[in-house]
Amino acid sequence: MLHNLVIAITGATSGIGAAIAETCAARGAKVVITGRDQARGRSIRDAIIATGGAAVFCQGNVTEDGAAENTIAAAIQHFGRLDALVNNAGILIPGTAPACSDADWDRVMATNATAVFRFSRSAVRQMQRQGTGGAIVNIASDWGLVGAEAAVAYAASKGAVVQLTRSMALDHAREGIRVNAVCPGDTDTAMLAQDAPPGDRPRHLAELAAALPLGRVATPRDVAAAVAFLLSPDAALITGVCLPVDAGNTAR
Repeated sequence: MLHNLVIAITGATSGIGAAIAETCAARGAKVVITGRDQARGRSIRDAIIATGGAAVFCQGNVTEDGAAENTIAAAIQHFGRLDALVNNAGILIPGTAPACSDADWDRVMATNATAVFRFSRSAVRQMQRQGTGGAIVNIASDWGLVGAEAAVAYAASKGAVVQLTRSMALDHAREGIRVNAVCPGDTDTAMLAQDAPPGDRPRHLAELAAALPLGRVATPRDVAAAVAFLLSPDAALITGVCLPVDAGNTAR
């Protein structure tokens, strides 16, 4: 399904990003995984290689100058090209507008929106040089599609990702570069866990699941499967789509 595609994935050392890296590798892709945690990055890389996959780890923070270029360079150095990019790295700092400091706003925007733009720009430039098209999948959020309470910076940043996705899809369609987004709802990750009362995670997940039309919270693998589809040749005519993986939350 993703046989021999070279895919760079940001924020791939845990949660959704790690699941995307493992899923893509299992489907035949060669993956460049990025993240700040060197130990976890190397562990995921080694696990992929141990199961017959191809992976390299490029340590770094997506907000640093040159991070995008370094990641693309790693793909070229190890695999000779770049076919796809998944912009997954993101942070959540909860709060309403009065509670959101300038520093918190800037930090969320730098990670969730500006880094997505920079990595996408670098990826498109490389794909243009190659002249063979490509695919970008951005991890947005259902909160980028609808309003969110007490998460003003996060929701605004994900709304920016949604519009960046649509705009770049139009700009680069004639070059064969597809740009889509996956918009997860509640997903069983460390980010979701920060909302749970200490020691009460199972009950917290059950309460969230009960409020969703499909009756369960997503797993990282659920999101990874959607990403893998959008990267694959099966999605060859799909671009500019912002796909909720949210158990029906945004259908209401």
